[in-house]
Amino acid sequence: MTRRWFGSVRSRATLAATLVVAVALLAAGAAVLLSLRSDLTGQAESEAASAARAVAVELSDGRPYDKLTGLDEDDRPVQIVDERGRVVAASEDLERVTGTGADTARPGDPGGRAGGDADDDADDSDDANGSDGPDDDAPAPRGEVDSDTAFSTGTATIDGTTADYRFAAVEVEFEDRGKFTVYAGAPLAAERSAVGTATTAMLIGFPLLLAVVAGATWLVTRRALSPVEGIRREMAAITASEDLARRVPVPATHDEVARLALTTNETLAALESSVERQRRFVADASHELRSPIASLRTQLEVGAAHPELLDLDGAVTDTVRLQTLAADLLLLARLDAGERPGDARFDLGALAREHAEGRAGVTVTADEVPVAGSRAQVGRVLTNLLDNARRHARSAVTVGVRAEGEWAVVAVADDGDGVPEADRERIFERFVRLDEARSRDDGGAGLGLAIARDVAVRHGGTLTVGRAPAGGALFELRLPRAR
Repeated sequence: MTRRWFGSVRSRATLAATLVVAVALLAAGAAVLLSLRSDLTGQAESEAASAARAVAVELSDGRPYDKLTGLDEDDRPVQIVDERGRVVAASEDLERVTGTGADTARPGDPGGRAGGDADDDADDSDDANGSDGPDDDAPAPRGEVDSDTAFSTGTATIDGTTADYRFAAVEVEFEDRGKFTVYAGAPLAAERSAVGTATTAMLIGFPLLLAVVAGATWLVTRRALSPVEGIRREMAAITASEDLARRVPVPATHDEVARLALTTNETLAALESSVERQRRFVADASHELRSPIASLRTQLEVGAAHPELLDLDGAVTDTVRLQTLAADLLLLARLDAGERPGDARFDLGALAREHAEGRAGVTVTADEVPVAGSRAQVGRVLTNLLDNARRHARSAVTVGVRAEGEWAVVAVADDGDGVPEADRERIFERFVRLDEARSRDDGGAGLGLAIARDVAVRHGGTLTVGRAPAGGALFELRLPRAR
């Protein structure tokens, strides 16, 4: 079922887009929450530090505990703890507190720190009530307020209400009385409320946003891929009908899908041309094979009925012609199948002399030029060119092999009538014979030059025809020189 749901590009694109947006939203949401919490916590720390430092300044001035203005705050807990951890002063409504390092909330609460004797406790109680020394009228010694502020998180219960607070601790040191620490808290309710509200909004908004993204992606990809579905349907119809003349629709979007449709139509056109060429090739091959086979059959039937009338030479000629045609068709089939020419090195000049040897009226001027490929196939090209030149020459055929830069060039020229300019490409098509060569006995099947060009192209070369100096045809075979 999972493969069925996500078996389409549209489904996978929707899933991928939704996942990407989900990850981005989660990262952004986490960053927002962390930033919001950090900002609100920083704000609470600033408020707590300001309150603690204000009390510390008053305390350093020698003001009695009961005169400290910071202890009158109803919503902000304040504690003053001596260096032995005992609470010497606290906010009036403070009932319980954690996070300040003291075991009690107020001076003299049960469960206070152990330590000291009864007289010390009595003295501390007097200090809590505002008696800082034996003489209230004497100027109190000033203390030194520490510039550093420490922070901690805890809870405080004020008038029966417990809440979270961020506490700031500021130290005040007296030469005669020792070190005191002032703790002042700022509520974290705003931070908790804001973070909770933002989290709730994200939990509600993110799924809705993801649903919108998924829906939009589904619709956009559906619209974008609808031309592809049209191409698929048309291709299926072409396959079913076997009508290669049909073409797929090309959307007017000028995008990748439009280019895909154009390429598909080009492929269909090439396939149609290939199939048509193959059908024409089969028809021409059947026509060419029918004549020698029919002639051979007629001669054999006459010989069977009247042995004295058997034309043995004609039967041999038709058999050779049939064998040559079959060999040509087999070579074309191998070339069409993409047979690789190989990479054997050989001397093109020596090969040209070898194939021209014994041919009357053929003059060879060949340099030593190494090439790579199939020696047999290149030899077949030279044979076809020499046969074609000898068939149309009046008296002489010349063969030249030379090197021109990166190319090895073979020039085969005759002194015949030449090839008209309008037919210089057509003669390389299969089963094409010019008018004066229509005789099947003299002109062959029209495959020699087609085979020669196919072999040249598969060796990375070219085969062209032009006008020879003597007025006849000049065929030039160019192959890459071997390094």
